[in-house]
Amino acid sequence: MLAAVRWLVLGIFIVLVGVIGCLFCILRPFHRNNTYRWAHIFGSATRILGLKLRVKVHPDVPKNGPYVYICNHQNSWEIFTIAAALPPNTVTLGKKSLKWIPFFGWLYWLAGNILIDRNNKGRAHGTIAQTAAAIKKRDISVWMFPEGTRSNGRGLLPFKNGAFHTAYQASVDVVPVCVSNLHGKIDINRWDNGELLVEFLQPLPIANYRKETLRELSKHSHQLMAEKIAALDAQLEGEQPEHKQKEDS
Repeated sequence: MLAAVRWLVLGIFIVLVGVIGCLFCILRPFHRNNTYRWAHIFGSATRILGLKLRVKVHPDVPKNGPYVYICNHQNSWEIFTIAAALPPNTVTLGKKSLKWIPFFGWLYWLAGNILIDRNNKGRAHGTIAQTAAAIKKRDISVWMFPEGTRSNGRGLLPFKNGAFHTAYQASVDVVPVCVSNLHGKIDINRWDNGELLVEFLQPLPIANYRKETLRELSKHSHQLMAEKIAALDAQLEGEQPEHKQKEDS
């Protein structure tokens, strides 16, 4: 019963926010802060899902920018969870085909997110240049998933180098963003789905790297994020009520 009610409420929520968001964005299309505003409204759906978010931001992050944010990519629930943590003046990358999806896709496009052709692997360099140019021209940060695909419980996958080349071409620092385990976290038929931790780490200065050493930045970022994600998971595990731990054992 709870699952049916949740799916119904979630469906109505997505359509309503999509329609109202489209109307709002038509009045100021592609504004640099549209995505932040409507991502946080989408993120409020975590309450419907019975999930609480705790977001921690390193004190150096708000001081500068724009940035290339790199985040672990887990599953489709991120449309609500990560959306709730998106910083101001930040957009994401998405497939061009998204803009043909009624309501949500139209809002995604009008909000000013960067649409790319992911089916054409030969245009990877063009995508990097397009994204770097958007950062400079619009003075925006870009949120990217360096794994390139959802991990779906497989842990932090190897990184591709596109995000780091984008940061290098745009001359902006990289900010790793770590999210605790989301795989199997949300049970639509469970009232309380616990907490999710999101932590923005200290910016990694792009000036410390040359084009030839960006792979080192990628490896360093991966190590930092893997260690932090493990720490966040351990923190949540340690905070579980005693009766919950007994149930899981």
